[in-house]
Amino acid sequence: MGKLFLVPTPIGNLDDITLRAIKVLSSADIVLAEDTRTTQVLLKYLGLDKKLWSHHKFNEHAAVESVAATIAAGETVALVSDAGTPGISDPGFLLVRTCLEHGIEVETLPGATAFVPALVNSGFPCDRFCFEGFLPPKKGRSRRLQQLADEERTMIFYESPYRLVKTLAQFAELFGPDREASVSRELTKKFEENVRGTLRELIVHFSAREVKGEIVIVLGGKPRKAKREDADNGAVDDAEENGLQED
Repeated sequence: MGKLFLVPTPIGNLDDITLRAIKVLSSADIVLAEDTRTTQVLLKYLGLDKKLWSHHKFNEHAAVESVAATIAAGETVALVSDAGTPGISDPGFLLVRTCLEHGIEVETLPGATAFVPALVNSGFPCDRFCFEGFLPPKKGRSRRLQQLADEERTMIFYESPYRLVKTLAQFAELFGPDREASVSRELTKKFEENVRGTLRELIVHFSAREVKGEIVIVLGGKPRKAKREDADNGAVDDAEENGLQED
């Protein structure tokens, strides 16, 4: 039986590939790629000529059993995404689960992912945080945000540059315009940008320019003081409704 490797790839700067990732890609019989054109650029940079199969969100449901059977027959397969770690807002979860169900060994290499440098660079607490990835573009978006209204941990979101200002405005409406946040753009690339400030300030900043590149938004959690004040106000409101407030 072969083996499935999940191989993180650089999120921008190709020099961020690890030595171990190069070794695994070199020895793999098949490389599963989210976009074979993107992966071909990386393989060419590394001087590798490998058999490439497409594996993306539009075909992964139909392909996982076939890939698992290929590995079970003795082939070593490496799964890569266009950038970052497979399975983090990219295809990977279904294949991993299928392989595990078939008793196939899965090994995940450590490596690049966009949210970690954005989080550490933001200056917000990193000891506890929640990763939300991409919010639903339409259906379920408001409900997901409402569920985060009282979240005290640092929150991390991925966003399209075309929706960045709209998303920041939604955040300001729900979390308050003075909530602190950080926006990271084009991480590890030549025009990397990290902008910190209140949601109000960030809206002004990004409304005045054309936004390009992959976006990570890091949002500060709800201050404990604000949460206590909300709880105190709720207690007073409940008391008033039940006629229990003291004179």
